[in-house]
Amino acid sequence: MEMALKTSYGILLTMITFQWLFSLGTCFVGVNYGTQGDNLPAPADAVNLIKSSQITAVRLYEPDLPILDALRGSGITISLGTKNEDLQNLASSTAATDGWLNTNVIPYNDVAFMYITLGNEVVPGPFSQFVLPAMQNMKTSLDNAGLSAQIAVTTDVSMAVLGASYPPSQGAFADGVVDVMTDITKFLYSNCAPLMVNAYPYMALVSDPEHISMPYALFTSPDPVVVDGDWTYYNLYDAMIDSFVAATAKVVGDDDMPLVVSETGWPSAGNDPYTTIDNAQTYNNNLKNQVLSKGTPRRPNVLLNAFIFSLFNEDLKPAGVEQNWGNFYPSMQPVYPLWGSL
Repeated sequence: MEMALKTSYGILLTMITFQWLFSLGTCFVGVNYGTQGDNLPAPADAVNLIKSSQITAVRLYEPDLPILDALRGSGITISLGTKNEDLQNLASSTAATDGWLNTNVIPYNDVAFMYITLGNEVVPGPFSQFVLPAMQNMKTSLDNAGLSAQIAVTTDVSMAVLGASYPPSQGAFADGVVDVMTDITKFLYSNCAPLMVNAYPYMALVSDPEHISMPYALFTSPDPVVVDGDWTYYNLYDAMIDSFVAATAKVVGDDDMPLVVSETGWPSAGNDPYTTIDNAQTYNNNLKNQVLSKGTPRRPNVLLNAFIFSLFNEDLKPAGVEQNWGNFYPSMQPVYPLWGSL
């Protein structure tokens, strides 16, 4: 009986904690911190920039111990990813996830971890089969370390997992991934943990400019663009998020699946006329205002944590658009005004 009570209390504590994390009024807009550049600032300088810019949350794609060392005591909320190529090992045993935590999380008890993401856009793909067992093992390891109430285990996916997204109410997982996404969604939902989603109106615009307008993609349309039953959409970002709400609702039976926007943003160069500094500034500033003030038409009172892509322009990425998603140049000068300053 005593063990049962302790177990029930632990589950209740986790539910209360994560309900608080995802409730109205507690959201943040953070930034993705990529490292594919040979001219990027030292981690300590980058963290000082993040703090001075009043950025409160950072997403790391994989463990980077110098960056984690620089984040010690900063109070910055951290989402920490695993390498995609490590998923198979992490799915093999809790000994593997214990070792990963003992290297990358537990020694950093003065770093504010909130999420651990098992895989980055690996569904669909050959690593898909390892996501759920890796998350299960990581959750067990966090339980055993007493960290489950403060760190959520999740994964992040792109729009590619949706077989339908228009209109948003018809959002549904694609046939080829419906089984794996159903299992992932049910696991996350049962643990009050979010599904992380990458939503890029820019990508949709440039792939179909005849049917998607720039104002709809940039949050600047003065009139509704899509009317979907009781829901009216002025911007594509909302429509993308609500298509995930609809897809997950088909799995869990309700609209209350926690979501986090793990990536969104707009490049500032590389594909004229879409990628201008003005467009990037417009999108990201409007995104911040939207995310911090209201939810989507389908869930107007639910604010979602979101991470903007990305912190710096990264010169080791393919030339063109891929090198120009940064909010800052490697010199740490802003590409355009977006973040605050102390």
